Amino acid sequence: MTETVYLLESIAALVGGDAVLTGEAAAPYYKDWRGRYSGTALAVVFPANTQQLSEVVKLCVAQSVAIVPQGGNTSLCGASVPLADGSQQIVINLSRMNHIRALDAVNYTMTVEAGCKLAALYTAAENAERLFPLGLTAIAPHCAIGGNLSTNAGGIGVLRYGSARDLVLGLEVVLPDGRIWNGLRSLRKDNTGYDLKHLFMGAEGTLGIITAAVLKLFPRPKSVATACIAVRDPAVAVALLSHLRANCGDKISGFEIISRSCLDLVFKHIADTREPFVNQHEWIVITKLADVLPAPLDEPLRDALKSFGEGIVEFEITADEADAERWWRLRKNIAEAQKAEGISIKHDVSVPISSVPQFITQASADLRATYSGIRIVAFGHIGDGNIHYNISMLDAAQNDAFIGQQEHEVNRIVYEVVAQLDGSISAEHGLGQLKREEITHYKSALELELMRNIKRTLDPRGLMNPGKVI
Repeated sequence: MTETVYLLESIAALVGGDAVLTGEAAAPYYKDWRGRYSGTALAVVFPANTQQLSEVVKLCVAQSVAIVPQGGNTSLCGASVPLADGSQQIVINLSRMNHIRALDAVNYTMTVEAGCKLAALYTAAENAERLFPLGLTAIAPHCAIGGNLSTNAGGIGVLRYGSARDLVLGLEVVLPDGRIWNGLRSLRKDNTGYDLKHLFMGAEGTLGIITAAVLKLFPRPKSVATACIAVRDPAVAVALLSHLRANCGDKISGFEIISRSCLDLVFKHIADTREPFVNQHEWIVITKLADVLPAPLDEPLRDALKSFGEGIVEFEITADEADAERWWRLRKNIAEAQKAEGISIKHDVSVPISSVPQFITQASADLRATYSGIRIVAFGHIGDGNIHYNISMLDAAQNDAFIGQQEHEVNRIVYEVVAQLDGSISAEHGLGQLKREEITHYKSALELELMRNIKRTLDPRGLMNPGKVI
């Protein structure tokens, strides 16, 4: 009996034969959501609980087989799929670990397993008259909370509620040697040494596998008003955000910018979508106010917009959920519409909010001066300075050649502008395989040394999601 056969039979004895996939049955789990990365592995394993996962990890370590943690497999940077280098790897998919272990409405927390779909957490919180505010867009029905935490996901609610790491009080983690760290504390205050949970959030499964988390809940809003606003340019959008924050305070629960190129793709590929205004505009903003008090918010929002001054071309406001969703569908379906056009060179960058207009203007000018016939798709969370900035050819037939030949130079142009503005080349998607080498140009030698030291300490054999992040 070969070592591989012995390993797979031992794992099957732990988790059940039906929970180990090989061959063609496993192939879909080896390819990422974008269709950009694919690899090979010995098998995909579906543990049912943390103890099973712990034992599977120990078996893999004993055979020096690498481990690729996987949730909903919606990674945009190739973190959740095995490498294509022929090395021995096992994909551990956590989709069976999908229970909500506890919901404490008084403490405003719920304890959930890593395989829980984000959409299921929204529903559970709502049923308890609470809100879980991690507001992702296109991938929300598919992604799992473990992956969201592993990439420190952001989304449309960061402006008010913070990113994923701000929504976590405690974690349970299977370490690279198979031991289980139980840090599932639901405390708002716990100053007893290093806050270990922050090591694992944003680490993309390279330091351990998040198996459960204690998440913060919030009061459910009782009044909501949404505005769709045509603005002259991104500079107006940034000034408008500042104005709304001064006049509406923490009621702002989202502030998203969408360029014309995004809208054109959505109208082309997504059914039942239409222009938000009679006239076409180059830039629109969608913003939402929400409050736990039942007082209507549409008039305060209208007053704030009217008092802004020049730069707003036109706007509409609604307190109706269905009308608002019609606008939000334009934002939520950008990634899906762009995927229909083929692979693009994606950038998930952040700069200081005040520098967003300069980033968009300068990066676009530099790219257009270098390349003709390109499409720049710019959109995202202007409320926290996170812009999704994607480049492809207008002629989709030229995309493969363009990306294959020019991706490195396109990245250099965009990331140099980001660096000049003291920004980050990854705001919420992580590094994965896509940016593993790029990050070495934009982090200091000391930061990289510290990261590598942490990796060696927790995973000395380098078996936990190798080839990702660092």
